[in-house]
Amino acid sequence: MQDEENQDNQEIQPNPTHKHFNLEEGVFILLVILSLLGIVITDFNQHDGYGYWTFMVVIFGMLSIFVSWLQAKTSDIDFGEIVKEQGRHWLHTLIVVGAASLIIKSGHLSEISASLVILLILGLATMLDGMRIGWQFTLVGFFLVICATIVAYVEKFIFACVGLGVLVVAGTFLWRYWLNRQHIEK
Repeated sequence: MQDEENQDNQEIQPNPTHKHFNLEEGVFILLVILSLLGIVITDFNQHDGYGYWTFMVVIFGMLSIFVSWLQAKTSDIDFGEIVKEQGRHWLHTLIVVGAASLIIKSGHLSEISASLVILLILGLATMLDGMRIGWQFTLVGFFLVICATIVAYVEKFIFACVGLGVLVVAGTFLWRYWLNRQHIEK
């Protein structure tokens, strides 16, 4: 009888890890939306697009630190060490983006080319960060790299990138659903 009551209490209590997964998924969707917004901005105004992608390096860095903080709350990971490591990673990314800015000012890159280069740098940095904090960041990095390639080769790239974004987000939900079903069946 007591075992049944314990099972009932365990079912009623929320799982903090599940809540963090929902927040991480929310951050993932936000990153995809911000990426799509940047592609639209770059299409309308190349100068603004360049500035937007530079700003996104900071935003992506802050969101990755936030996700790391969520993960540190449910594990034995030292959050101070995470902040140092993440800070160095995203600072180095900003330094490379700054170097791209200098190349633009020298006239060797057009603003659209620079936007694509920064998008590729951001994609790589996000992929590498995903190795530390989770597959969804890696997926966002791949999404950014594929979108940069689409922009370079497809005339109506906004529709292609939005379609890819929808597929990526839907695929993640399907993957999470499949994992939950596998966990329930065990």
